[in-house]
Amino acid sequence: CPEKVKRVRSNANSTSRRMLHGIDAPPGINVLEHESITLDLPATYSTFQPPNSYINKKLSTGASTPTFPANPPQLSFPPIVQPRELPRQRLPESFNLVSPLPASFSPRSDSSVSLYRARMENRNVVLRVLNDSADATERHNFLGFASFLAQLGPHPFLPELLGVVSLRAPLITVVEELENTDLLSYLWKCRQNNVDPPCEMTERRVLTMAKQVASALEFLHSKDLLHGNIRARSVLVSKELTAKLWGLHGVYNRKNQKSTQKDDPSMKKWQAPELLIGKPATPSSDVWSFGVFLYEMATLGDAPFAEIPVTELLQFHQRGKNLKKPSSCSNTLYALIKSCCQWKDQDRAPLAEVSRKLVSAERNASDKVIKATG
Repeated sequence: CPEKVKRVRSNANSTSRRMLHGIDAPPGINVLEHESITLDLPATYSTFQPPNSYINKKLSTGASTPTFPANPPQLSFPPIVQPRELPRQRLPESFNLVSPLPASFSPRSDSSVSLYRARMENRNVVLRVLNDSADATERHNFLGFASFLAQLGPHPFLPELLGVVSLRAPLITVVEELENTDLLSYLWKCRQNNVDPPCEMTERRVLTMAKQVASALEFLHSKDLLHGNIRARSVLVSKELTAKLWGLHGVYNRKNQKSTQKDDPSMKKWQAPELLIGKPATPSSDVWSFGVFLYEMATLGDAPFAEIPVTELLQFHQRGKNLKKPSSCSNTLYALIKSCCQWKDQDRAPLAEVSRKLVSAERNASDKVIKATG
């Protein structure tokens, strides 16, 4: 008989500062300028039960099936292109060292999905497991997003979809794990002393990672897709410090003409001026956000426009003001930031031009370690 997944609670007292993967927000940073971060796992019901000891144990899912209402509503959904099913020898029984991940591991909060870390065929993977309490719409969206990732195709700077388990319960999506998690928490980690392993950001590394993210964004744009949420929190970092663009749920929702994002004030600091007045997103608005993303990297995770209240942000942009030049930022990198963050969308550099300038700047960039200010 399956049991309820126990609720994981933070033992820390409630404070005004929050943490990303155990990393406290740097002094002087208003973390509310970043996405809200939930430290608790949702109290949901799932037949996906890792063993009590995660060491050298294999996962057994049994033959459980989700339960459905006696008289379910008749819902109609558009057809889904079936994503690649994992072969039988790679079903959940072959997942090793399974352990739950906190909800904060994902940039996007989703109460219908639980996250687990596992080993599969000698590589680290993240399992996105749909909870048994999910309704028909959530099941359709879960498989629809997996199908979207499969149709999107592989790209070196997008996290790799390894397959799905969709023909039996629980439904699972298997994605490669990026060991350094999201870029924002990595940047904050680089502010700390005596970190093991060492964490150092140079301007050359900033430009290399930015070039990788720009490549992924160009790939999306080539398929007539907009990202809509370019920021450090939407980028994942591998053990080898390769940056991969994530946060693709908004892309999927926009493609399927669903509501993309609720009116989240924390997103406005990354949004182009035209989005602040309700105009639709364009490739140029992604370029604006990319410029703000460059600022985040150059400052080791400072909140952009931190001194400007959200209610005054549009007037600030209208006056032609821009992000201040970070003390450790070269003139070349700052010129790139400004070329992306122009008031008029037609004045912003095209993404292809930004990519070319990143490649050129990378060749002559400094290898001096960036230090946090303040």
